[in-house]
Amino acid sequence: MKKGFYTIIATQFVSSLADNALLIAAIAMLAVVHSAPWITPLLQIFFTISYVVLAPFVGAFADALQKRHVMFISNALKVAGCAMMIAGVHPMIAYGVVGLGAAAYSPAKYGILTELLPPQKLIAANAWLESATVGSTILGTVIGGALVSQVVARWVDHAHIPLVITAAHAAIFTVMLIYASAAAINAFIPDTGACYPNLLTEPTRLVHDFSHCFKVLWKDKLAQIALWVTTLLWGAAVTLQLLVLKWANANLGLSLSKAAVLQGVTGIGIAIGAAAASAWIVLRQSLKVLPGGVLIGAVSVTMAFYNKDLFPAGSGVQIGSFFAPSYILIAYPLMIALGALSGFFIVPMNAILQHRGATLLSAGHSIAVQNFNQNIAVLLMLGSYALLLTVKAPVQWIIVIFGLFVCLMMALAMRRHAQNEREVDLGALVEE
Repeated sequence: MKKGFYTIIATQFVSSLADNALLIAAIAMLAVVHSAPWITPLLQIFFTISYVVLAPFVGAFADALQKRHVMFISNALKVAGCAMMIAGVHPMIAYGVVGLGAAAYSPAKYGILTELLPPQKLIAANAWLESATVGSTILGTVIGGALVSQVVARWVDHAHIPLVITAAHAAIFTVMLIYASAAAINAFIPDTGACYPNLLTEPTRLVHDFSHCFKVLWKDKLAQIALWVTTLLWGAAVTLQLLVLKWANANLGLSLSKAAVLQGVTGIGIAIGAAAASAWIVLRQSLKVLPGGVLIGAVSVTMAFYNKDLFPAGSGVQIGSFFAPSYILIAYPLMIALGALSGFFIVPMNAILQHRGATLLSAGHSIAVQNFNQNIAVLLMLGSYALLLTVKAPVQWIIVIFGLFVCLMMALAMRRHAQNEREVDLGALVEE
């Protein structure tokens, strides 16, 4: 890998760690302000809106500046969002500002890979990136859960720190410092030398160009399938991230702090799956992992019916003074399996979409189109989740609905891919 690649990985790790810790802290903050359960998905909706509304512009923004500068500005916006939450701004509004920074960050994060590395190294680079993201997801989620625990709450009660009133406030302040560290690391990312026209002064043209890029990717026989399945999986993953927290509480009786640890375990599986994809899948064979998408939906449905009532009361493992119930111990492999399938699936799909998008368009524009599609899916799925919560649907049936929907849409993607293979030599498109 070229010089500067590992610095990119480092800043992604730190920024993603903060992202995952902040989600748990923001959910805890909603409890502090006594929000209704259906407000929780709205938290993510406010975060995601920026991705959709700014989609025509963030690609051009990422291409107009050095990617390291874009990433610095993005982390600075995340710091501002945390500061707003601590100052008393409603968590949804403040989290929306963090989403603004995240929307600008994503095209720079992925786009810089295509500027720095040749196509043959994109799967390996994505595996590194996903592994760093996964590691930060695990650590960030666990840190977020620890920061909103009763231990921290008791410490805050005795510390009397200005503006830090609860454990949620302390967690958000800690996350703010982590974002600041990520911004500092950005300064060490090198200039890749890539240069694109600055279109920020022509917003009308940007909207027209974005529309053109949108059509180009969806019409391309290779890009459209990768775009289809990454869009679907991203929407499902964000929704399931919240569903796992609610499932862990409803089916396993875990608090938010403990449920966050269980959610973080999924990241171990993603790391395993991403490493396997890097070792076994070459760019030309990326679409051969499509059946894995159906399995992801199937495992999600299985998870819905898993609960502590399946085990005898008091069963588990005693290690010294620590007792681990059986239903918790077996939940971990289930989460790891779900993560492994996702990691093995998403790494090749991202690589093929990045390569094809950079070939047909530019790095920043193709990633912006990808983000737009993925976050439209997030808004629709989170909106559906919020609606199901308002009618008090049981969490297990909500998971079943989402799991079956993923299975169906993945099966349709496989059918469309088979049709495309009959019409076009997709292998030749990969090698262009």
